Amino acid sequence: MNILLINCSPVQNGATAEIIKIVNSFLEKGHNTKSICIDDYDIKFCKGCRSCHKTAKCVQDDDVIKVIGEYEWADIIISVSPSYWADIPGQFKAFIDRCTPWCNTHEPHATLSLGKKGYSIALRTGPGMKECNRIIESIEHFYGHLEIEPSGSLGLCSIEYKEDLENRKSEIKDFCSRILDCYLHKPLS
Repeated sequence: MNILLINCSPVQNGATAEIIKIVNSFLEKGHNTKSICIDDYDIKFCKGCRSCHKTAKCVQDDDVIKVIGEYEWADIIISVSPSYWADIPGQFKAFIDRCTPWCNTHEPHATLSLGKKGYSIALRTGPGMKECNRIIESIEHFYGHLEIEPSGSLGLCSIEYKEDLENRKSEIKDFCSRILDCYLHKPLS
């Protein structure tokens, strides 16, 4: 099983990156895992030209196709996103906007291989789940348009620094166990 972990934050060594490390430590045994940070890629803003609605390709040349290649490689995609003003960070939103060529809302559109499962982990500094739920909804909406099956989520509140995760590792481990259970018990096609 190939598992892609995406740090949706521009911060490569903060709490989001630490969650990626924790998840990877639970899932890497017996599986191929790969971690990427959205900020490592050159992703330009969507121009809104809608050329991709006719061609299933973007007119811009940057790293979006590299990230899509990672999505294609993966059987499971886990997006880990902090709250930036109650939603996903702008860098990740720019990537989502640029995935319109793969969006199933128009024809023709490019496609990813079918059967991929998507998971979401949202974190925020405040105590309420409302912002985490909004982030999860944004990611799951994106997954749906790429025909990646949204398969589970975890919201972590009161997380500002890596150290805040020390007492939350069991929650993250349980979430990883559910991912493996779902994958191992999926019906045979």
